[in-house]
Amino acid sequence: MQDLGRLEDLPEEYRSALTEQNLVPLWPSLRAVLPPGKPIPRTQPAFWSYQALRPLLLKAGELTPIEKAERRVLVLANPGHGLEKMQASSTIYLGMQLLLPGEWAPAHRHTPNAVRMIVEGEDAYTTVNGEKCPMQRGDLILTPTGLWHEHGHDGDKPVVWLDVLDLPLVYYMEASYVTEGKAQETNAEANNRGYLRGGVVPTPVFERATQPFPMLRYPWADVRAALLSLATSQPEIETVQVAYVNPENGTDCQKILGFSALMLRPGERLALPVRSTAMVFHQIEGGADVSVAERQFALAEADTCCVPGFEAVTLANRSTTEPAFIFIADDAPLQKKLGVYEVRNQNY
Repeated sequence: MQDLGRLEDLPEEYRSALTEQNLVPLWPSLRAVLPPGKPIPRTQPAFWSYQALRPLLLKAGELTPIEKAERRVLVLANPGHGLEKMQASSTIYLGMQLLLPGEWAPAHRHTPNAVRMIVEGEDAYTTVNGEKCPMQRGDLILTPTGLWHEHGHDGDKPVVWLDVLDLPLVYYMEASYVTEGKAQETNAEANNRGYLRGGVVPTPVFERATQPFPMLRYPWADVRAALLSLATSQPEIETVQVAYVNPENGTDCQKILGFSALMLRPGERLALPVRSTAMVFHQIEGGADVSVAERQFALAEADTCCVPGFEAVTLANRSTTEPAFIFIADDAPLQKKLGVYEVRNQNY
């Protein structure tokens, strides 16, 4: 490796002259921005226990009324980026959000894309552009960029969900902002149940307007059934995994982050390919061990962890009798669009 010059090797007078002109010499910092072989991520392996954070989230419900919070969230922050940055990876924001019985989180829309993975409770809902999406454990609900959304709760017990946003990237681009709105009128016809099975989509005689996000709610009951069916019909398949996609064209359901659900068979141990993207794992059902970079996290239901890119990751189902189900988020769609997505074997 070529030995590059250091900043302190340059005369102080020369460095001062550069600073006066807002100039910086590249060569002393070249290896910091172009490291050899693979990136040096700031994202660290990080783990958040739901059992530990849940009491703190409920306490937030006591301390801060929804009228003062607007969105009552505890952010899952990665220490590698600094807790004040409020990000799980370079592109992914995670937050656990609480809605108490009778509460309403007012309507707004923003430039970052968001999804909600429902963790606990029932009888709450998210209304997205007039479509009322009921919240049930394991459901995935989209609130894409620019769409009005609000949250309400008609039940009698707390409801909690995991927010996943591309906020760090949109904020870095200086494109992040929110617009406040008024309560939406629910459009009963907007609850599109035409996208229930793969391979069939509504196709009226007269061509309809293009919908960039034709499906906003992905019920866990359907996703779970698809995983079990896949495992049964293709027992030889290496990975039992399904992606959340746009049902009209098969592309990722959002443009920057990608989402999938993975089933580990009873007792299964799965070595994932080394990918360039950081990944978030959230345990929906069962329990799994996540091994990465000499760290191991024991995920129980509703636990979440984040792993950096370019690291070997192994998942193991701790049960020998029951499957384990994991929700996964990453920024593979963005990396593929940029042409920087990579997959390597674990022995690279």
